[in-house]
Amino acid sequence: MIQPVSPPRPADLLAWYDRHARRLPWRTPPAERRAGVKPDPYRVWLSEIMLQQTNVTTVKPYFEAFLARWPTVADLAAAPTEDVMKAWAGLGYYSRARNLKACADAVVREHGGRFPESAAGLRELPGIGAYTSAAIAAIAHDEPAAVVDGNVERVLSRVFAIETPLPAAKKEIGALQAQLTPEKRAGDYAQAIMDLGATLCTPKRPACSLCPWETGCVAHARGTEELYPRKAAKTDRPERAGAAFVAIRADGAILLRKRPERGLLGGMTEVPGSDWIQGLERSQGPEAAPLDADWQRVAVPVIHVFTHFRLTLDIWHARLPDTHPAPDDSWWASAAELPHEALPSVMKKAIEAAAPGATRKRK
Repeated sequence: MIQPVSPPRPADLLAWYDRHARRLPWRTPPAERRAGVKPDPYRVWLSEIMLQQTNVTTVKPYFEAFLARWPTVADLAAAPTEDVMKAWAGLGYYSRARNLKACADAVVREHGGRFPESAAGLRELPGIGAYTSAAIAAIAHDEPAAVVDGNVERVLSRVFAIETPLPAAKKEIGALQAQLTPEKRAGDYAQAIMDLGATLCTPKRPACSLCPWETGCVAHARGTEELYPRKAAKTDRPERAGAAFVAIRADGAILLRKRPERGLLGGMTEVPGSDWIQGLERSQGPEAAPLDADWQRVAVPVIHVFTHFRLTLDIWHARLPDTHPAPDDSWWASAAELPHEALPSVMKKAIEAAAPGATRKRK
């Protein structure tokens, strides 16, 4: 790490933010905050959970739909878990949805429907870790907590030319962010540095000439902005393989079942399938099917990349009469109901491979 000749000043960043803050459905603009409008902790929490490992463009419609359906944390706590999972379908990382519901329940049950105001108190709630607790405490309550996301890592690694690769550099960056976070306007500062990373200090071709910290950025002075943050070499993802069985009734209904509550994609809806086996051996076929039928394999398998492994699914499909009963652990979802089921992306891919258009919502 190199100390800049002209260290970054939070005041310069806040002045830039006052002029250029992004308008986001969960954000209280800086002018409104100065006028005394306080952010809604529920909105801040909901947006922060949704934004974990997901971009703003994807999150906006989900956030607005959740807020319209469940305008308060008490409304969300009162909702059936299955409804929450269905509303979350498509956002990915489904443990977030389970923790979202568990957190809402805990806030209502243990805190009378009010989120704790400190990062330490928030950390005690389900699904809230170091980053999220700091973000909520800073943005909703102006606690001077050090908020560090991917945008902050990129900005500070460039300003200070941090040579330590991520993720090992996280501790170093967190310490710098703690030093820079002001006692006053901590929430605006946290959002300002995240906006800076999202709009100007981008991974490729950063707009340095518009940056309020341009003169103090070591990487910019060297012309090496795009070399930061340094990242450790990626390891290859393990391969897994399995089979998915798309049973289609004559009336267009598709056979579904619910995954176990615990584990990957816990509590989500799926088409029946085999275990996902380590390696690329794709020998599982109709013998693993949920019922007897004339199963036909789709020519091209579905490939889906999870965080920790790459999955190759052989897709088998079969046509059945509309009187065919569902196995005990399954149900038939009609063509109208299917797009509203809690289907993760990999299962939508599997169904679409056998029945194109089946998972798309009708207008």
